[in-house]
Amino acid sequence: MQTIEELDEIMTKPSPRLINDLKQISGDIMILGVGGKMGPSLAKLTKRAIDEAALEKKVIGVSRFSSGPLQKELESFGIKTITADLLNDKELQALPDVKNIIFMAGKKFGTMGNEHVTWGMNTYLPGRVAEKFSNSNIVVFSSGNIYPFVDITKGGCTEHTPTNPIGEYAQSCLGRERVFTHFAKKNNTPILLYRLNYAIDMRYGVLLEVAKQVYEEKPVDLRTGHVNVIWQGDANEFALRSLLHCSTDPAILNITGPETASVRWLAEEFGRHLNKKVSFKNEEAPNALLNNSGKAHKLFGYPSIPLQQMIEWTAKWLQHGGEIMEKPTHFQERQGAF
Repeated sequence: MQTIEELDEIMTKPSPRLINDLKQISGDIMILGVGGKMGPSLAKLTKRAIDEAALEKKVIGVSRFSSGPLQKELESFGIKTITADLLNDKELQALPDVKNIIFMAGKKFGTMGNEHVTWGMNTYLPGRVAEKFSNSNIVVFSSGNIYPFVDITKGGCTEHTPTNPIGEYAQSCLGRERVFTHFAKKNNTPILLYRLNYAIDMRYGVLLEVAKQVYEEKPVDLRTGHVNVIWQGDANEFALRSLLHCSTDPAILNITGPETASVRWLAEEFGRHLNKKVSFKNEEAPNALLNNSGKAHKLFGYPSIPLQQMIEWTAKWLQHGGEIMEKPTHFQERQGAF
């Protein structure tokens, strides 16, 4: 895989299990915040699955579409788009009532010094959306950041682990969940809280960040020495299939891959693939932000793209000068400062 077109083809190819689940989902699907990192591929995956299943459903993508060719690209793919600022209540209320909502809008980077904007987007907006779409199924993108750092030997946080977010971004993510939960109970709205970390795309993500350090022969920081990752195409598929598992006592799913991956091991693997000498700085902390996605894997099966495949693709992407998004995960951050 060397081009955006090849990446798009692989990432948006629907599986038979996704097609089968979409046949059981009634109504159209609207993605709020489709302009983010994952939204475009999610919208295309949804459209391809609907077409292959020969279903009469629409896919609607909502975003500010403030720059770039994305809106035209999605429209040409057969996805209906609506330009709206979700924080503008008039524009939010003008959106059509749709049976299935995937809520992806949120803010992370730039929180420091601009905390009020993050809280407005991550905590105020969810209440407005929950009221507007009180008769819909809503899958709410959340974050594994709402959990505490845990012992790397304990298998990661499950959905039963008490939340303990570090920093205002993570606190606002928990606020998002609490507000949606309030309105789920108030209005009997079926909701699922989708706690994701970390999605992998060749153009961004934890693997690319480690690979770049190795490729550029820079020392890899080991303080956060263990991570979870999942192929973005699998994360998108699981989000769509989650529409069948929403509950008025909101359901919760951790979404990530099955491995607890050592950053040291990842760097050494990239060194092997890229033919680079690997160096390190600092030592692994005994704890990290780690999630256990066993519940989701029981529902949906294991992710289709294994970690070794993601490593190989990432190395080749770098070697061939593939496009890179300047959207770092800051997975090494341990004080919640985004």
